[in-house]
Amino acid sequence: MTSPRRVCILGSGNWGSAIAKIVGSNVTKFDEFENEVRMYVYEEMVEGRKLTEIINTNHENVKYLPGKKLPENVVAVPDVVEAAQDADVLIFVIPHQFIKRICQPLIGKLKPSTVGISLIKGFDNKEGGGINLISHLIHDVVNIPVSVLMGANLAGEVADEKFCETTIGCRDVEIGRMYRNLIQTDYFRVVVVDDVEAVEVCGALKNIVATGAGFVDGLGYGDNTKAAVIRLGLMEMIKFCEVFYPGSKLGTFFESCGVADLITTCYGGRNRRIAEAFVKTGKSIVELEKEMLNGQKLQGPYTAAEVNHMLKHKNMEDRFPLFTAIHQICLGGLLPAGMIDCIRNHPEHM
Repeated sequence: MTSPRRVCILGSGNWGSAIAKIVGSNVTKFDEFENEVRMYVYEEMVEGRKLTEIINTNHENVKYLPGKKLPENVVAVPDVVEAAQDADVLIFVIPHQFIKRICQPLIGKLKPSTVGISLIKGFDNKEGGGINLISHLIHDVVNIPVSVLMGANLAGEVADEKFCETTIGCRDVEIGRMYRNLIQTDYFRVVVVDDVEAVEVCGALKNIVATGAGFVDGLGYGDNTKAAVIRLGLMEMIKFCEVFYPGSKLGTFFESCGVADLITTCYGGRNRRIAEAFVKTGKSIVELEKEMLNGQKLQGPYTAAEVNHMLKHKNMEDRFPLFTAIHQICLGGLLPAGMIDCIRNHPEHM
């Protein structure tokens, strides 16, 4: 019999903590996992105490997931190398802007058999005008196979154990089964598919569309207008996969990672909320992120910039007018009211 797998979670924001709550509970139900789950926590002082000390003593992430108890076998570790030591499974759930910095110290320190799964939504800019999937970036840095998990999973609702679904993209059937055991509960249902790139692209692009939905809310338009943004956004997401990741399956867009996550994020979530405030207050995205997110990071505007970086380089901005307009509004190059013109004049309506 193979020895039990040691699991490490890299990241401890609200989503990382919600997943830690699930994983900490699940590892005790299966012999294939070690009972202790280490969680890398960026050390911060909260009311005069170290955050790791609070988590390990009170079993609660008081900063990012207050009021929710974490299992006692989840151990907060402030050093990333120590947290990941001897890990067989790494769960990546850090803001995508910090991946290189956090993964760099792990180079050459992981077991050859280690596998990873990314819950991170976004892209990374490549030199020469392209973009890189986060799972590919992690693989390139630490040289382990990386699967992805994306879905309609607002962290607070998952932590409250309200029923939801999620999608895991994994090409290895056995590893996919292991991830399902590690993450599925009676309130958090997992579907495993092998269309890894499309699953991940959906998770990144929907944050751009949610930013557009927030602009529409800020302008005072109703649900009919927002539905148009969602529909046109989905069309551009599908086209993006067709153009840049050929071979993606249309059915993947009807999994939780696709249309479900898109709808959820366009009605809830931080990207929609900040975009609405951007229109109503006239403050910058950066200011609002600092004011409203309690140290969490925004993804939509940054992802829009990364996508635009590539579209511009390939002279394809006009093929993705919604993504392009959202990016321009975030930069201040287009007034928020330009969203409505973009929807009205979208090629889908011509």
